[in-house]
Amino acid sequence: MAIDASAQIHPSAVIEDGAVIGANCKVGPFCVIGSEVTLGLDVTLKSHVVLAGWTEIGDGCEIFPFASIGEIPQDKKFGGERTRLIVGKRNRIREGVTMNTGTTGGGGITRVGDDGLFLANAHVAHDCQVGDRVIMVNSSALAGHCVVGDDVIIGGLSGVHQFVRIGNGVIVGAVTMVTNDVIPYGLVQGPRGRLDGLNLVGLKRKGVAKADITALRAALQALKQGEGASFQERARRLGESDEIDSDYVRDIVEFVLGDSDRSFLTPD
Repeated sequence: MAIDASAQIHPSAVIEDGAVIGANCKVGPFCVIGSEVTLGLDVTLKSHVVLAGWTEIGDGCEIFPFASIGEIPQDKKFGGERTRLIVGKRNRIREGVTMNTGTTGGGGITRVGDDGLFLANAHVAHDCQVGDRVIMVNSSALAGHCVVGDDVIIGGLSGVHQFVRIGNGVIVGAVTMVTNDVIPYGLVQGPRGRLDGLNLVGLKRKGVAKADITALRAALQALKQGEGASFQERARRLGESDEIDSDYVRDIVEFVLGDSDRSFLTPD
């Protein structure tokens, strides 16, 4: 093992040979760190944290009691292959959160970005790709192979179906089941999630210009129209329009025209 001299390790913690503990890390009571785990700088493990598998925890992360990070995928097809979990910088991972390593069928890596907040009992399944500044509220869950953009909020007790993509800036209301892709900056709510407009509160909080918000509203209307045309065709027409002058609208067009294993939540 390689433990930096500045790290603070509680005597009751178990650190297996091969683990790497960076400078100024704090490992609290009864934590267990596996042989292929790497902690960056200034990582704090409160107590009773389990880090397993081929797992990398970025600088400045804080992990709370009873989190289980880097265990094997909850996938019946998994046969013990050597796969990874990479967690970015400055994430706060609260009590009971679970994050699993990837599978060979899904690319082999589960990846979490920077500056996220994962509240108690949230779950990130195998092969998920999670962006920066994502908030997963208590007991929300991502099934395998989900792709989640930046600045997304997933409400408490909500679930996301496997292979679903969620675009940048989306908010998912509490107790919502998301079964199809969600366009960037969308608002999803209802027991069986539906696209219920734009995440206007999030856009305004982020300081998005009024002109961009107006353009997003117009784009949503354009996606609603076009009888007889598919959702992708409407997005293609929107992308070919000379009137588009917003990176936010371009983000929606690129998302809709991108590769997906699911259909889309479409505007009513």
